Amino acid sequence: MQPSPQERPAAGPAAPGPLRVLVVDDDPTVAEVVAGYLERGGYAVDRAEDGPGALERAAAFRPDLVVLDLMLPGMDGLEVCRRLRARGPVPVIMLTARGDEDDRILGLEVGADDYVTKPFSPRELVLRVESVLRRSRAAHAPEAVATLSAAGLRVDPAARRATKGGAELALTQREFDLLAFLLRHPGQAFGREELMREVWGWEFGDLSTVTVHIRRLRGKVEDDPAKPLLIQTVWGLGYRLDVPEGGGGGAGNGTGGASADRDPGGPRGHARSDARSDAPSDLVPPPRVEGCPPC
Repeated sequence: MQPSPQERPAAGPAAPGPLRVLVVDDDPTVAEVVAGYLERGGYAVDRAEDGPGALERAAAFRPDLVVLDLMLPGMDGLEVCRRLRARGPVPVIMLTARGDEDDRILGLEVGADDYVTKPFSPRELVLRVESVLRRSRAAHAPEAVATLSAAGLRVDPAARRATKGGAELALTQREFDLLAFLLRHPGQAFGREELMREVWGWEFGDLSTVTVHIRRLRGKVEDDPAKPLLIQTVWGLGYRLDVPEGGGGGAGNGTGGASADRDPGGPRGHARSDARSDAPSDLVPPPRVEGCPPC
């Protein structure tokens, strides 16, 4: 029988236990609300309120996932994320009060698996935690998976290793999953909603998440990300991996224009109305700024 999403798979003789989540936020109200919802969801929760404390608690608590605020005293969330990822592949969900795409890119670049912008619904955050943990466990499951290769790219899902022309690619967990999915379906076009569902495991969410990951992935697999030859934009739909003739893998050669930065499906939107709209009283508020009158 498969363990529940909140249950740690047994390793050797050790008994299964609840999955552990470390919540790092210097706002005690936010930390308390998030920790409460996670505990009610069946998770074991520990908390830290600054960057150095987060690293100390992570070493002692050994969390299965970290919910990490971007703006922290002592050491910001980006540096904490870098150091956590240097220690091992622990999944990280970033919390940010800033919705700028540059902040999202920075978070994803240092290895965050997802980001949530304040104000947010704690129930939505719990769903994101479940999704990231589910995909993380599936990615590390000890099962035989065929190596994928095309156009000089080689992805080994079992070893979680990707190379281009023999050189190692430094991919985040989600970038790796996205590349593996595209390599499994060369020549097929997928909308951002489909990619969000198939790669992220979400039925709702900010579609610009897909756009940002495509941009980051192009920067690592394309010779010229401004003129991509592999990951093509399909206008009005989404994206497609094209494998040049003689490049191995599935059929399909590059056709049609591509843009490395613009969304293919028009204005940014949502695959469905997200959880923010279903319970406005449930939202975690953005942090207060000194001297700023209430909005």
